Amino acid sequence: PLVESGGGLVQAGDSLRLSCAASGRYLCMAWFRQTPGSEREFVGAVIEGRGARTTNTDSIKARTTISKDANILYLEMNNMRLEDTAVYYCAADRRSDCRGYYYTTSPYTYWGSGIQVTVSA
Repeated sequence: PLVESGGGLVQAGDSLRLSCAASGRYLCMAWFRQTPGSEREFVGAVIEGRGARTTNTDSIKARTTISKDANILYLEMNNMRLEDTAVYYCAADRRSDCRGYYYTTSPYTYWGSGIQVTVSA
């Protein structure tokens, strides 16, 4: 299983750090986020042998760092904004498909239960 931690209520302008602890080793691990009525949005991933990747969305990319230490995936986001309010999900997979499509939800078999992050003014 994947277990997310570190969410909750943060103030606009503050920093956020989320962790995702995995029970095994995965080829790809990623963070997505979702708001009500919207699809899950890719935030970033770490792919074995290729390193970290972040979304191309400028408003997120400039503030985001994705890293991995052993079987724990981290998401660090600075200068949090109201629009960062969402449920953040950790995802992982061991199949080679995830290398090419890591930015979509389709290659990920394993998902965490999600963690709420709420940004207040």
